[in-house]
Amino acid sequence: MRRFFAALVACGAFGAAAAQDYPARPVHVIVPYTPGTGADILARSLGIKLTERWKAAVVVENRPGATGNIGADLVAKSAPDGYTLLLAATSFATNPALTPALPFDPVKSFAPVALVATSNLAVVINPALPAKTLPEFLELARRQPGKLYYGSPGNGGVQHLAMELLKLETGVNMVHVPYKGLGGAMSDVIAGHVQAMISALQSAAPHVQSGKLRMLVVMSPRRAPAFPEVPTLQELGLRELDVETWYALFAPAGTPPAVVAKINADFNSLLGDPAVEAFLEKQGMSRAGGTPAELAALLRRELARWSRVVAAAGIKAD
Repeated sequence: MRRFFAALVACGAFGAAAAQDYPARPVHVIVPYTPGTGADILARSLGIKLTERWKAAVVVENRPGATGNIGADLVAKSAPDGYTLLLAATSFATNPALTPALPFDPVKSFAPVALVATSNLAVVINPALPAKTLPEFLELARRQPGKLYYGSPGNGGVQHLAMELLKLETGVNMVHVPYKGLGGAMSDVIAGHVQAMISALQSAAPHVQSGKLRMLVVMSPRRAPAFPEVPTLQELGLRELDVETWYALFAPAGTPPAVVAKINADFNSLLGDPAVEAFLEKQGMSRAGGTPAELAALLRRELARWSRVVAAAGIKAD
């Protein structure tokens, strides 16, 4: 027993020492998506700021494939020392529901570090539809079950799953039309070939402002500053349907808590910088932050939510 407690003390001392010296060499941030995605932009932009703060290089590596699973697996199997990190997006929580046989466990294989940023999703429709509000659109769908179509950038993406969640909770029946990317889906809603979709707010904004699309609701807890007249789902009484695209930092499981706490504190400090906040707003994002425990709780909620939606809708991975 004495040896056991001595080992615990030694581990704690090692972790504290590691945090005090962290980082003593380059830190690699794995982005499991292609260049130019939201996670990639965040990693590269914040990486420059962290390099200045840490006086050590932050190296961003894109490891795309399998909807982010390849890069996540690489980090899960990396040394738990804080020098290999994962900047993941919402797909980190949706993938386990779509691909149960993952080579890692999204909870047990990782140490949550910090929620970095979020971005709004919005329900948009073709303006020729006789619906000015979300309740009117839902009533239209109820009167024509299976006759309205909604597009998405692809099967199993957050836009697809968010609409299935909305269908599940409101009891409407609309038909999903998956596209190979955002452009095709958006173009067909504008043309009226499909009637609706859920889109990142910044992607839909120019078309809403030009009158080519009608925005019915934002799916975040707060109204979007760019569209202050558009209500939230909470305001319409749909309190359990908030959906945001989120970006979060994870380390391999077993990373010393003191190192995780150091990275978390530095990220929170960085996100408090007005210049960083202004940059995020230009990207259509909002700064997040918070504790590792709060990120862990968010991940558990997201995993449970999307597993329920995928099972109820019978969604299969492509």
